[in-house]
Amino acid sequence: MQLCRRDFVASTFAALATAPLLTGRALASGSLESTSLVNGFSAGGTADLMCRWVAPKLVPGFATTAITDNRPGAAGQIAVSYVKGRPADGKSILVTPTSMLTIYPHIYSKLAYDWRQDLTPVSLGSVFQYGLAVGPGVPPEIKTVGDFLAWTRKSDNNANYGSPGAGTTAHFIGTLLGEGAGVKLQHVAYRGGQLAMLDLLGGNVSSVIAPVGTLLQHVSDRKVRVLAVAAAQRSSFAPGVPTFAEQGIAGMEHEEWFGFFLPAKAPQELVQRLNGELRSALKSPDVVRGIGEQGLKATSSSPDELASILNTDMNKWGPIVRKIGFRADS
Repeated sequence: MQLCRRDFVASTFAALATAPLLTGRALASGSLESTSLVNGFSAGGTADLMCRWVAPKLVPGFATTAITDNRPGAAGQIAVSYVKGRPADGKSILVTPTSMLTIYPHIYSKLAYDWRQDLTPVSLGSVFQYGLAVGPGVPPEIKTVGDFLAWTRKSDNNANYGSPGAGTTAHFIGTLLGEGAGVKLQHVAYRGGQLAMLDLLGGNVSSVIAPVGTLLQHVSDRKVRVLAVAAAQRSSFAPGVPTFAEQGIAGMEHEEWFGFFLPAKAPQELVQRLNGELRSALKSPDVVRGIGEQGLKATSSSPDELASILNTDMNKWGPIVRKIGFRADS
C-alpha cells in the first residue's frame, strides 16, 4: 500500500509522540539491557565490594545485567569524571565515598567535576566510621589514645600515622588529633587502607587511621589494637572500642558514607526507579551481612536527602580544610 505525504507526516508525528511513552514503559518494565556500577578504586577494597554485593540485586528489576566497573586513579577522581561524561540513561552508576565530592573541592584548586552540576544524587549506600589503630611497633602497655599521644611525645620517630590517602577524611582526622593534643603527627599517605595496614603490621608506621572494617580484619592475631573510633557513638562492628569523645578528645566525629549517583540531568523517572531498586537491595539480608563484614552499615536515602547531606558535608569541611591549610595540588 502506498502512503500519501499527508499520511506519512501524520504517522511520523504519531511515532514521535509515543516515543516517550515507550521509553517510560521500558523503564517501568526494568528492561535496561545493562548497567555498570563504577567506582574509583581497585578490586578488593570497600568500594569494589560494595558494588559487587549490590550489583546482582539490580537484576532483573533495573537491568538485565549489572557489573562492577573499577576505574582507579587520581584518588577516586577518574571514576567521578568518567560517569560525569556518560549519558544519563542508567547504564553508568557512580558509587563513591564522600571525600571525592565534599572534601576535594576544598583541597584542589581545579577539579574536573562539580557534583552539583555534573551528577544526580540517587541514594546513600552505606555509612562507616574511622578508627585509630596501633601495631606491633607500639608497646603493649599503650591501651588508650592518651597513652599513645604521651608515647609519641617521647620521640619524633613515634609520632606518625598512615592513612588511605592525602586529602581523605582519615588524613584530616589524624591532623586534627595531633593539633588538638599539641603533637605534630607526621602523616604518611598510602594508596588505600590495606597498604597502610601492611606497613603497620611491619612496624614501618606507629599507627593507622582507616575505616573500622579495614582495621578489624587484622585484630584477630593481636598484632593490631584499635584504640578509638571517630564517631558520635561506638561502632556496632567494634562495640568494645571507645570513641575519642569517651576518652576526653572532642571534635572527632567524622563518619563517612558511600553514595550512588547518575550523570547530571537524569530523568526523574529513572532516578526514582533506581532509588527504589537500591532501597530494596540495601535491605536484603545478604547485602547487609556482606558489606557488614567490611564495617559498612547498609543505609539508603531519598535523592533529596542525599543532596542535603552533600551540602552539609561540604559546608562542614570547608572551614576545617582552611584551618589545616592543606592543598593537594600545592
